[in-house]
Amino acid sequence: MKCNDVCDVEVVRVNVADGKFERRKDVVAGEVPLHIFLGQTHYVTILCSPSMLKELTVGHLFSEGILHSLNEIRELLLEESGKCIVRFSGGIDVEKRINLSYPFARLIVSACGSADYWPLSKLVDRIRGIKIESDVVVEAKTIVESVRCLGSVAEVFRKTGGVHVASLNYVDGRLVKFAEDVGRHNAVDKVIGAGVLGGVDFSSCFLALSGRLSGDIVLKAARMGIPVAVSRATALGSGVEVAERLGVCLVGFVRGDRMNVYACSNRVDF
Repeated sequence: MKCNDVCDVEVVRVNVADGKFERRKDVVAGEVPLHIFLGQTHYVTILCSPSMLKELTVGHLFSEGILHSLNEIRELLLEESGKCIVRFSGGIDVEKRINLSYPFARLIVSACGSADYWPLSKLVDRIRGIKIESDVVVEAKTIVESVRCLGSVAEVFRKTGGVHVASLNYVDGRLVKFAEDVGRHNAVDKVIGAGVLGGVDFSSCFLALSGRLSGDIVLKAARMGIPVAVSRATALGSGVEVAERLGVCLVGFVRGDRMNVYACSNRVDF
């Protein structure tokens, strides 16, 4: 079966109440491996949705602190096999960049990010110098509307229910970039990559997503200078700690007309 963002499958649909069942066609979210090479060296394999692979590659390298500018990319080759080769400009110490960034894993599964987890206490030692100083203020009703709109623009989610959604929005609520993926980290990386390639000023945007606000998700936002991150889902303890340390306004459980503000509440206009 060739896998796209949406794949056709045959299922047996069962009604437990009356014991009836039927065979029918349905759709599920697709998943493929993306093999990222830095030069000739394998850096990571990410299990992801098949679309926006260039954006995912760029966004992942930026949000993990490997790249700081598009000028540092000399060449990016994306092959049909799912192999993506990134060659850097001269003078960049790739190994040093990797060592100073979030410790990477050889395989990133779509279920919950990296399989190689480091405790926050160890990670914090590697993120000194990152601090969001911003006078951005987002109206609470704008946050509510941005999270509500995730569902209306999420075509793959509406068809399958099997992907996460992320968007970049201007402070006034205008949609800047949007992405879907089977992994919540991937969705964030894709929308960051789209922003980088589109020359977006991240300091004037906020990040909205459907998945949990964990420490590594908040760190991705902080590395890009995004001052506010909001989600329909809850924040985790690691997410709150990273947000407090790095100055990211963190808002979760945005449902209906309610929300929980976990950090930097001065950036939300109630």
